[in-house]
Amino acid sequence: MTSTQSPPTPTQSPTLAPAPVRRRRTRVVDRGASRLFRWTATAAGALILLVLVAVAAFLVLRAWPALATPAAELTEKVSWMGDATSLLDFVGPLIFGTILAAALALVIATPIALGIALFTSHYAPRRLASGLGYLVDLLAAIPSVVYGLWGGLVLAPMVKPIWAWLNEYLGFIPLFGGTVSPTARVLMTVGIVLAVMILPIITAVSREVFLQTPRLHEEAALALGATRWEMIRVAVLPFARSGIVSAAMLGLGRALGETMAVLMILSPGFLYSFHLLEAGQQQTIAANIAAQFPEANPLGVSALIATGLALFVITLIVNMAARAIVARRKDFSGAN
Repeated sequence: MTSTQSPPTPTQSPTLAPAPVRRRRTRVVDRGASRLFRWTATAAGALILLVLVAVAAFLVLRAWPALATPAAELTEKVSWMGDATSLLDFVGPLIFGTILAAALALVIATPIALGIALFTSHYAPRRLASGLGYLVDLLAAIPSVVYGLWGGLVLAPMVKPIWAWLNEYLGFIPLFGGTVSPTARVLMTVGIVLAVMILPIITAVSREVFLQTPRLHEEAALALGATRWEMIRVAVLPFARSGIVSAAMLGLGRALGETMAVLMILSPGFLYSFHLLEAGQQQTIAANIAAQFPEANPLGVSALIATGLALFVITLIVNMAARAIVARRKDFSGAN
């Protein structure tokens, strides 16, 4: 008896999309996203350049009437230029006062900021470091008007006896010479307020740079018998040198452009004077613009914008110098 067997049916496998097609689609999507990101980044960089050029063009065009006006006519029509015989004679003391105030703030703030940054990054416990870093960062959120009120109403009366002591015993130094102001509304007080204002910027950037120091560098220094300070001196500070310069230049840029705090504290003057404890000696560009702009005639506004153009050039030079210093120090930072 013969039995007929049906041939075995092949096992049917589920239908799958070809793998090469999926890879090809993924590559197309990735290539499109990469191209979109590249053009977006390029547009953002070009936008920054366009804004910078637009600001420079605005300053030059609006300042041109004052730059093209003869000096005698300019000083006659702009009453608040005082005894200046030309626009350059008026802008010169303002440039001097601006640079002096910013440099004074930078000298005061940088060592303190570096000390706070080193403490929070290498000495303090984690909870204390995070809390202290948060408090320092909060200083950047305080409006400059509040700093001006604090400097004029609180700080100036506090430091008045200190300025008198410096003038009495260190008056032979030009910085502490002259007649001490009875109100202490002088450039030295302004320098302290500006130092407090730029302290969070320098501290935050320096702290992040210190934390980026390679752990192996620090452990190698400690393994060779270095103390904590020696490890910081030979491993951390060389690595962070370019970052420290960048942080200081960021703070300097903030100090150069500060307006309200200086306006509310400083007793202004238009002299080339290094007397930091004497009133009526210096004035900054930004504070002078804020003080004179409301009552200025059209030619006076043009003269003020010309001083703003000078501040723009100073800031540009400072940033370019900072970039050059950072690029020069990069190869010797110990990071490679």
